[in-house]
Amino acid sequence: MPRRLPVDPIAEAKRQWLAHGWDDAADGMTVVTSVIRAHQLLMASIERALKPLDVTFSRFEMLRLLAFTREGRMPMASAIARLQVHPTSVTNTVERLARDGLVTREAHPTDGRAALLVLTDAGRRRVDEATDALNVVFRDPGLAPEDATELVRIIARFRKNAGDFADPAPTPDPL
Repeated sequence: MPRRLPVDPIAEAKRQWLAHGWDDAADGMTVVTSVIRAHQLLMASIERALKPLDVTFSRFEMLRLLAFTREGRMPMASAIARLQVHPTSVTNTVERLARDGLVTREAHPTDGRAALLVLTDAGRRRVDEATDALNVVFRDPGLAPEDATELVRIIARFRKNAGDFADPAPTPDPL
């Protein structure tokens, strides 16, 4: 854990923003830098938990996504869509997982251009171990439960307003 600073650098940055006359941007700068710093702190916890298993969070996400499927397999295009990252990043992650024997690639049974990603037995064991390690972090992310709930609601509103997802269409009432 890094040493504690005597002053909050984000609060100091806001003070500087205001002192330089950027009042209209000071709150936004504080939001952005606060979220980025929180991300860094959370990722450090995640990396510490996963390091003994030689798994990065992106590799964990791919393994867990496959493990959640009924048969431990899914088309590469589906994985790319669900993980919401650039296709090149997914390809690199899959290559590393395949090299480590945690996933394999198979030809798609109906689409000759597509590949299926398949979780191996070793991959299933590794993702289960990684999930156990991460659940220690997830059980106590450093927030009171009510603060965690409120933070998730706020971030979900932000994500929705940014176009990250849409509410499902309402289903019609049964006849």
